[in-house]
Amino acid sequence: MKYKNIIDMHSHSELSFDASDSCNALCESAIKKGAAAIAITDHCDIDGEDDFDSYCKEQFEATKAAKEKFDGRLKVYQGLEIGQGIYRKNKVEKYLSLYDYDFILGSLHNLENEKDFYYLHYTDIDVYPLLQRYFDDILKLCEWGAFDSLAHLTYPLRYIKGREGIKVDLSRFDDVIDEIFKSLIKNGKALEINTSGLFGELKDTMPDKALIKKYKELGGKYITIGSDSHYANKMCQGITDGYEIAKECGFDQVTVFEKRQPVLINIE
Repeated sequence: MKYKNIIDMHSHSELSFDASDSCNALCESAIKKGAAAIAITDHCDIDGEDDFDSYCKEQFEATKAAKEKFDGRLKVYQGLEIGQGIYRKNKVEKYLSLYDYDFILGSLHNLENEKDFYYLHYTDIDVYPLLQRYFDDILKLCEWGAFDSLAHLTYPLRYIKGREGIKVDLSRFDDVIDEIFKSLIKNGKALEINTSGLFGELKDTMPDKALIKKYKELGGKYITIGSDSHYANKMCQGITDGYEIAKECGFDQVTVFEKRQPVLINIE
């Protein structure tokens, strides 16, 4: 790899409903690709009906075992991706108090009581009111702040623009996106550069370079970069691209979180 400090802060093991490889397999793959550290951040879509008591316990123990097994070869951060947290705040706060996580991603995969954006058919609807509701709820999520890094800010575009080819004028949401960034900055939270879109139909990071630059211009300090890998062979995919974009946008450091506290790492 071009950089020595390759760090992938977004990955999913077999404990995520849509992934299939063990924590150990993720770690082995990351080591082969020259990674210095990874975060294992399995899905916890908290608005679902799953048994989160047993799930969170199993996931935390599995990531802890990987952390201990690969100590000295790979830094493993124990994480979780909390989906739709603002719709079930009490549940989120309960599980975050039970386990000593390193890192929490915050995301919205769907609006309250609705399907994941993946399942919607955008040719039949006006996407702008939908996106307005999405960004408004992202702002509420950021104001609540029960996470460390905001995952894939422009997630719906993966399907609206990438899959269905619908052009979207994001400038319509400049005001609310500015408020999202200001809230992240005020609360000491990070913005994720999610590289998975580079290898799918979107052909871009989430968010794109223009929004990352805006975050920096507003005073953004913390960024995390994640492949959003759901398979061991995809670990660290696009991290080098993410580093290049980060540098172009004015960042000389990426952020990791240890025991929920930000640590800056030089891009080198």
